[in-house]
Amino acid sequence: MRKAFLNEVETKKALAEFILQADRLSMDVECGKFEKKFAEYQECKHAILFNSGGSANLAMLQALKNLGKLKDGDKVGFSALTWSTNTMPIIQMNMVPVVIDVTPNVINTTSEDLLDRLKTTDLQALFITNILGFTGDIQKIKEICEERNIILIEDNCESLGTQLPEGRTGNFGLGASFSFFVAHHMSTIEGGMVCTSDDEYAEMLRIVRANGWDRNLNPEQQQKWRSEFGIQSEFEAKYTFYDLGFNFRPTEITGFLGQYQMQFLEKNIQSREQNYLRIEKVVQENPDFLDLQHAHINVLSTFAFPFVCKTPELRTHYIQKFIDAGVEIRPMIAGNMQSQPFYKKYVKEVYDMPGADMMHNNGFYCGNYPELLEEDLVVFENLLRK
Repeated sequence: MRKAFLNEVETKKALAEFILQADRLSMDVECGKFEKKFAEYQECKHAILFNSGGSANLAMLQALKNLGKLKDGDKVGFSALTWSTNTMPIIQMNMVPVVIDVTPNVINTTSEDLLDRLKTTDLQALFITNILGFTGDIQKIKEICEERNIILIEDNCESLGTQLPEGRTGNFGLGASFSFFVAHHMSTIEGGMVCTSDDEYAEMLRIVRANGWDRNLNPEQQQKWRSEFGIQSEFEAKYTFYDLGFNFRPTEITGFLGQYQMQFLEKNIQSREQNYLRIEKVVQENPDFLDLQHAHINVLSTFAFPFVCKTPELRTHYIQKFIDAGVEIRPMIAGNMQSQPFYKKYVKEVYDMPGADMMHNNGFYCGNYPELLEEDLVVFENLLRK
């Protein structure tokens, strides 16, 4: 059974002590300390903490609308193989979702997939997902977006710590989301982050996070907003709302846990990569599976062990093997997003997605955690042999 935290007993004791001593548990200094620490790790200018990765995704699009960078009816591309909270915000923001296929052997959208969609559809933004610790040729995707004036943002919730020669995933677009839910690279129970090096975007994200007010801005930023709208006093400013927002604030528990869990992050990533490379050797010896490519990635911070079978029948066979052995498995995220009930309800245009369909019909994954024991890895190896 997956534990809530790395070093669970130690973390729970530290959390209990923090709660007993804390004067305040609503968002305050601990959240700010976590933001600073995470921005330093991610090597970006700003990190804005949210109550979940899903909230972070929605806030990124709301902030772009508030800034006038996107508007109702704009077309926003997204990876066909992704999580619901990458796609739903596009619909919720009254924009047009445009699905882009994935290349199965990298399980991600590539520049070739993007260029293929751009032959017939102009995009105002691309909300790309870095899937299960992997990513496509995202530097090339960034260059295409810059050439065509497409706003690039990343859903990096599953790829914290993955590095390419050009840098960390999550640093290629205007902003990127991260998730700290229980099963992710690090856990704050619930929690998320947006990272950006754009000052204006970071400022608006802080406004969006907290009801549209300015309380979490620095004094200079507060003065700018108050002057623009004629707010004469601190008293009046307390309940002045400048633009559309939500209550997506985290708690001091989130901030404390984030800081505490970060001390284990690098070792966690190393263990995940070592586990994956070990299991990959068995997969590569079995012709029933597709060989996943990651030579373009320097550090592979795998969220899970993804397996892509050559046929749906083979997937059925291996899924049953895992179930019979008592190993918990999952579909390949949400599969082809166009097949999801909510998508069919709200989006009329359907595209041919052979790559996503293959992942939908042939793929599954199981958890890759630093706490896996030698006997756990041996079980996986035996299940994956032909």
